[in-house]
Amino acid sequence: MQIQDLPYPDPGVPDARSGPRFLWWLFRNQLGGQFKALAWGLLHFASVASLPFCVGMAIQAVVDRSGGRLALAGGLLALSGAGVALGDTFLHRAAVTNWITAAARVQQLLAAKAALLGSALTRRVAAGEVVAVSTGDVEKIGWFVEAVSRFTAAAVTIVLVCVGLVLYQPALGVVVAVGLPVLAVAVLPLLPRATRRADFQREKAGRATELASDTVAGLRVLRGIGGEELFLDRYRRASQEVRHAAVRSARMWALIAAIQVLLPGLLLVTVVWYGVHLARDGRIAVGELVTAYSSIMLLTYPLRHFEEIAMAYSFSRPSARRAARVLSLERATDTGGSRAGEPPSGDLYDPDTGLLAPAGLFTAVVCGDPDAAGRLAERFGGHPAQPGTSVRLGEVPLDELPLDTARTAVLVQDKDPVLLSGTLRELLDVPKSGAVGPAEALAAAQCEDVLAALVQGSLDAADPMDALITERGRSLSGGQRQRLALARSLITDPEVLVLDEPTSAVDSHTEARIARGLRELRAGRTTVVFTSSPLLLDRADRVVLVHEGEVTAVGVHRELIHKEPLYRAVVTRETDEEAARHEAVREGAVSGADGAARPGGHPGPDVDARPAGAAQLDALEEIEESA
Repeated sequence: MQIQDLPYPDPGVPDARSGPRFLWWLFRNQLGGQFKALAWGLLHFASVASLPFCVGMAIQAVVDRSGGRLALAGGLLALSGAGVALGDTFLHRAAVTNWITAAARVQQLLAAKAALLGSALTRRVAAGEVVAVSTGDVEKIGWFVEAVSRFTAAAVTIVLVCVGLVLYQPALGVVVAVGLPVLAVAVLPLLPRATRRADFQREKAGRATELASDTVAGLRVLRGIGGEELFLDRYRRASQEVRHAAVRSARMWALIAAIQVLLPGLLLVTVVWYGVHLARDGRIAVGELVTAYSSIMLLTYPLRHFEEIAMAYSFSRPSARRAARVLSLERATDTGGSRAGEPPSGDLYDPDTGLLAPAGLFTAVVCGDPDAAGRLAERFGGHPAQPGTSVRLGEVPLDELPLDTARTAVLVQDKDPVLLSGTLRELLDVPKSGAVGPAEALAAAQCEDVLAALVQGSLDAADPMDALITERGRSLSGGQRQRLALARSLITDPEVLVLDEPTSAVDSHTEARIARGLRELRAGRTTVVFTSSPLLLDRADRVVLVHEGEVTAVGVHRELIHKEPLYRAVVTRETDEEAARHEAVREGAVSGADGAARPGGHPGPDVDARPAGAAQLDALEEIEESA
């Protein structure tokens, strides 16, 4: 396992049943790297632990005036030094490799899960949590995974040193062998409280980050209503809560660190005091006392790894739990991929609602409930939020296609598309057929003013394609972001394009031009638009009204607005009173045609006898002419 092997061809199937199980799964999937780090760790720690024996041998050789033993001690000391340097170098390389590979594996799994779930991911898990897991949490998870091998090497070394001291000098060795395990477990009672405080701090920090993100995202609105100071005060309070929680957590970890310093010091004092008495009585040599003293001094280094593994686990456990929660999410319907091959073509049909989008036509869908429109758009894209009968493209259920094939055949742009930061050229660098160029797509989406704004906002971008787009397009208005997203969808030129309210944030004149450009650019291709805009509906070849999960009317806009009260109510947004008045007028007009009208053969002056929606059609024609 090497860093150059990243990314993995197959990161594997994670055990996402719980955080500890996920950590164990990660550890098992890089056993080669763990054993390599363990081997180098044992060399490093064993070389460090051998230094006191070499020093004790040298001192005793000086006391005994033995030149041969002094030379031998010098050679062993040089060998131990080389082992320390070699082991430390390659232990660091192996540990960093384990850390990076574990973090990269988690990031690959998260990216694959996000691609699998699509837009359904952020409705089931907060977007901020997904970002937190894929950035900060993966580092903590990688830290624990790589720290296990170093901790194991340190623990084995301590056991070997205790055994060696007992064999080398039983009187002092027994004291050390009893004292070191006590030092190792002394901080265990404090770990649960330290873990709780660390979890509380991360919870507060996450809340503050979420509040800051919401404030930045809504800064334009906040300035409009004068709410900047209100949200600033909220963030100040949240940041102070984070600071207090961090201080409380740091106090506990400082106490643990102090214990890790104090107890070895007490053990050292005890060993020296006891060793001096033994040396006075002639029961041990001076070199043996120096060896025991030096061993305890150097063992404080591997003992530190007990504190580190406790910290690593306490920080990585909630991170692993969050990662496992995201990785355990599944699609509402699983794509079996039993029909691998070229993307199918034909009519798009939803058996649940009876909605049909004929191939090659511009179909507009009107839903009274915007949420229902969003769910239906997701079903058309092959990734529904809830289980149900699969949508068919031609005669092929989308659920039977591999996910990448289904998404190649049907592209869905939801009502809140995201623009990634980078240049406009990079934004439009998406998988495409090549039949639609960037200039055509931008022109159809009416992006002329957007290009001018991008050039004006970029310092060294004479070409609009090289202009920079900020994160999520926050420097642009909602309508400008919407039009750039539409251009990105148009340039892909999919077999079926599904758009959910693509013009909800643009003005009427721009919307009329977009409707004309969309129809012309997508001529001969299947296009489905979920909208209630008369400007788009009037350009559609076919308009479908979906009410309470079923198709209730099919026709063209000008026909449906006269004949279907429910359709008219959704499109014109008329109230119940207005609908009743229009129905009464229509019935009066019919009665007048039968000779039962008022005297004079026409309605009274206060009643508009024109068909309902006629005024709107007149306004529609005026907008189209001016556009």
